[in-house]
Amino acid sequence: MITLYSYPDLFGVADNNPFGLKVYAFLKLCGLPFRHEHVLDTSKAPRGQLPYLSDGDTVIGDSDAIVSHLISRHALPIDAALTPRQQDLGLLVRRMLDDLYWVMSYSRWKDDQFWPLFRDALLRTHPDLPPQALEQAREYNFKRYHFQGIGRYEPAAVYDRGIASLRTLAHLIPPAGYMFGEHPTSTDAAIYGFIANIHFYEIDTPLRHFVGSQPNMVRHCETIHAAITA
Repeated sequence: MITLYSYPDLFGVADNNPFGLKVYAFLKLCGLPFRHEHVLDTSKAPRGQLPYLSDGDTVIGDSDAIVSHLISRHALPIDAALTPRQQDLGLLVRRMLDDLYWVMSYSRWKDDQFWPLFRDALLRTHPDLPPQALEQAREYNFKRYHFQGIGRYEPAAVYDRGIASLRTLAHLIPPAGYMFGEHPTSTDAAIYGFIANIHFYEIDTPLRHFVGSQPNMVRHCETIHAAITA
C-alpha cells in the first residue's frame, strides 16, 4: 500500500503545505489507492523534509521525485499526451511555484499581521498541537527565511514578488479545462497544491485577495478540489 506522509490539514484542504497537497491531488487524480498520514515529525523523512511517500520497500522524498516515481512504477498515463514544449512549460511552472512557496510560508509564519491568525487556526483544528512546538517552528522558519533571502525584505516587497508569480500563472491558466487541455496533468496537481492553500485559506493575505480576483484561477482550483474530494 502506498502511504503519503505530510503535514496536517487546514481550512478543508488535505494538507496545509502546498507540496504535500500537490502529491495528494496527484494520487487522487490518478485514482491510486493510498493511505494518508498527517505527521509533524520529519526525522524519518528523506533529507528531513515533508512530504515523503512509501511505496512497498521504496521511500521517496521531494514532491517532484515522488510524482516521477509514481508515474514510472505504476505506468500512469496522466502526462503521456504532453508535447515536449508542454513538458518544459510544466517544469517552468513548478519551479515558479517553488519560489512562490517562500512567500506563502512567510505570510503564515513571519508576518506579524497574519501569524497569530494562522497559529490560532492550527490550534483550533488540531488542539493536540503543543503551542510551544509552533513557536519553535516559527523561530526555525525565521532562520530559513533569512538564509533563503525572503526574510530580509519588507512585507510589501515579499507580497509583490508572490503576486508577480500568481499573475503570470493566471495568464497561463485557460478559462476552461486544465492547463494543457481537457484532462488534468501533474502540472494541474501542482498548481492546485498551491492555489488551494491560498484560495481556501480563511485569512485575508494579499495573496488570497489576488487569487480571488482571478476567475480562471478560482475555477481551476475549485474544479480539481471537487474532483478529489468527491
